[in-house]
Amino acid sequence: MRNAQKVTSVDVARRAGVSQSAVSRVFTPGASVSADMTEKVRRAAAELGYSPNPLARAMITGKSRIIGLVVAYLDNQFYPLAIERLSHALQAEGYHVLLFMASNSEGEIEKVVTDLLAYRVDGIITASVAITNDMTRRCADAGIPVVLFNRGQPGSGLSSVTSANVEGGRKVAAFLHQGGHKQIAHISGWQGSLTGRERQQGFEEGLAALDAAPLMIIDGMYDRASALAATETLLRSAVVPDAIFVGNDHMAFVVIDTLRQNGLRVPQDISVVGYDDVPISAWPAYDLTTVRQPMNRMVEATVDTLLAQIADPDRPAQKIEIGAPLMVRGSARLPQGQAT
Repeated sequence: MRNAQKVTSVDVARRAGVSQSAVSRVFTPGASVSADMTEKVRRAAAELGYSPNPLARAMITGKSRIIGLVVAYLDNQFYPLAIERLSHALQAEGYHVLLFMASNSEGEIEKVVTDLLAYRVDGIITASVAITNDMTRRCADAGIPVVLFNRGQPGSGLSSVTSANVEGGRKVAAFLHQGGHKQIAHISGWQGSLTGRERQQGFEEGLAALDAAPLMIIDGMYDRASALAATETLLRSAVVPDAIFVGNDHMAFVVIDTLRQNGLRVPQDISVVGYDDVPISAWPAYDLTTVRQPMNRMVEATVDTLLAQIADPDRPAQKIEIGAPLMVRGSARLPQGQAT
């Protein structure tokens, strides 16, 4: 048998007794080709150990069928699930996925985007990552659409898909106020991100509408160590909160752990509410009341938006916000008469 690395579509065409263009159509998702032709070509390819080279196809067709997926970190349990579902959704549409890790530093983002351009990807999805204006222009010049997942970037001209973060923050404020809490603190998401700022904005607006205000706001940076330090700061303050709204579940878990380690009961002494509704939130150990990010709908909207922009490069950018329900569990005191 030939070395699989040296087998080409010409060899497959010769073995199957068809044209090279027929081989190309068989391995191009969505191309028009008969069942008989498909069976003949795939049998020949299997006998020769042939598999199509997406980069070689991109040189010919201008389409690699590859999507670049860039994520800043995987510590937050929300993102591994999101990446899995994005990957499955894209694969179902006939695309391959290249996953890159990148911090939010400008130099690292530039390097990753440069690599993605070299791979001739058809589109890019970023999760929890911002892209500089220069990188945005480079992608636009190369005709590569970019969609931001769970992150907005005003003024970038890029499409984004998020939950309705401001609305979610308002729901938490109303829920905690109705539960009789008077001293409500907020350990916010990273204020360098729009998601963190919007959740805080909704929370403050929600309290203001009820003639109340946060006891204290501390930037938790979407980081467990920072959330732990913020919790300890709140416990040492002159007025200890009776409720804490935390900018995501990843931080909320360490907040609950820290409260318990200090001899406090959740929710009897201090209520805790998170944001995301990752699977661990429902575990009995945490039983976390939290705002649910509608992940499946966010994934569907992200993939639909990206594929629409690949098909129509002139399609205007979209800002999509999807409603996020409050999942009431046992980590927060309930408003009178409300059941979980």
